[in-house]
Amino acid sequence: MNRFEGKVVLITGAGRGIGRAIAERFADEGASLALLSNVEADLNEAASELAAKGTIVQSLVVDVSDAEQVERAVSAVAERFGRIDVLVNNAGIAWEEPVLEIKPDNWKKIIDVNLNGMFWVAQSVAKRMAAQGGGVILNMASTNGLVGEANYAHYNASKGGVVLLTKTMALELGVSGIRVNAVCPGYIQTPMSAAIDSPEFIENYIKTKIPLGRVGKPEDISGVFAFLASDDAAFITGETIVVDGGQLAF
Repeated sequence: MNRFEGKVVLITGAGRGIGRAIAERFADEGASLALLSNVEADLNEAASELAAKGTIVQSLVVDVSDAEQVERAVSAVAERFGRIDVLVNNAGIAWEEPVLEIKPDNWKKIIDVNLNGMFWVAQSVAKRMAAQGGGVILNMASTNGLVGEANYAHYNASKGGVVLLTKTMALELGVSGIRVNAVCPGYIQTPMSAAIDSPEFIENYIKTKIPLGRVGKPEDISGVFAFLASDDAAFITGETIVVDGGQLAF
């Protein structure tokens, strides 16, 4: 399928994990890509591989928690391509930390990237989309934004904020032809999760929490983003789509 031929898709956190899988999916369906990440080596590798397959790619090193950096990057993308049709607002960080031990700097770091950064990117892109007559904004939330999980108070709070940010933006931006939705993955095996969880933890998690009997893969998420960005989802906005192998069905 070439559902996104002639479309420009901006993806944050695009260097690895779910963000990279999403970039590959949109490239496979014909999109031109603007890839943003704060990890230059990962970003360059992703951009090179996609460009080698014939995808038009722009890559920019950006710290999404810095509103001025975000505005400069989005402006550069708009100048290069003339428009932004889809935003995949994916950049995020996480680590385990008991609520009684969270230091102010650690709380601030996660909120700055996962919530504030998501807002800065969405706001900057939405201004361009409103001026061009519409677009699609897809925010990366989490099942942790819908239910609690011990040792992730800062992460859970940030993702809960993303869910309500998504709904509020959908209410305000619909009149400008902009659809805004969030995707809430469950346990997806990525470099970030691998740095946190042991094989024993993962095995027990599957047995006790996931009815489908496996953890998710980035490719399980990328197709959902492609669907929500497509015309097949033209009447979907303000929603949080859960992709968790049945975990929240318990």
